[in-house]
Amino acid sequence: MEGALVAAAVLVAATAFGLIRRRRDGVLRARGGDGDVSETLGSGDLGAELGEKATLVQFSSAFCAPCRATRRVLDEVATMLDGVAHVELDAEDHLDLVRRLNVLRTPTVLVLDGAGRIVRRAAGQPRRADVIAALGTAIT
Repeated sequence: MEGALVAAAVLVAATAFGLIRRRRDGVLRARGGDGDVSETLGSGDLGAELGEKATLVQFSSAFCAPCRATRRVLDEVATMLDGVAHVELDAEDHLDLVRRLNVLRTPTVLVLDGAGRIVRRAAGQPRRADVIAALGTAIT
């Protein structure tokens, strides 16, 4: 009987974790309170030029399936809007930046304004509409 209770408790905890994670996955949130809001990235940090109006920065890894889908979404959005650049970084090749920005999983997407300040961040695959909305706040 005790084993069944433990199994049920683990099942409930795992289900709750999965539902919370699914709800938060890929949501572009404004940064605030944890130090990232004042973080600025330049072309030297990224190894690529920033966009004139905004930059989409994607941290990826070699065996990340959602990273490929995220790349397609961010490329499409960047080509739709003038002055927006998409920069994809391999997390393993940029460990100093990963640590500095507290990137815990891939894909992680950062939305930078024209000055290189981080204005939005998402862990997981964001939706196209959410990326466009986040760029609206970065550009204005």
